[in-house]
Amino acid sequence: MKTFTATPADIEKKWILIDAEGVVLGRLATIVANILRGKNKPTFTPHMDMGDNVIVINADKVQMTGNKRADKRYYWHTGHPGGVKFRTAEQVLEGAHPERVVLKAVERMISRNSLGRQQMTNLRVYAGAEHPHEAQQPTVLDVKSLNPKNTRSA
Repeated sequence: MKTFTATPADIEKKWILIDAEGVVLGRLATIVANILRGKNKPTFTPHMDMGDNVIVINADKVQMTGNKRADKRYYWHTGHPGGVKFRTAEQVLEGAHPERVVLKAVERMISRNSLGRQQMTNLRVYAGAEHPHEAQQPTVLDVKSLNPKNTRSA
């Protein structure tokens, strides 16, 4: 018996909707990253973009364990000497683009190469409950019910 290797004709992409309200950030990110890679499918092939399209809503209501909301820092550099800057997770979540917390968490779990960049284009993250992808008829994945540790009360 030969080992199955998927070809582009074998790939079937679905749309999955995930509500991030009350879900722990890291656990949400691992689930989303696995779906984006296609590791949840029996036909997984490491060098192909097998993953589904994922829509994450309510990203501004994601939870963090411990003191991560206040202690976790997102760094960047301005390009000038001494230009290292940072924002805490709390500042990002309360700022103009709270969806970036979920986006960065997933992005840092995906491989850093051309395939990873291609897989990240299949992720859509929205801060509120509204999203413009109703026409794709996404199937809802209830992350909270998968494991009791996935959720955390505020």
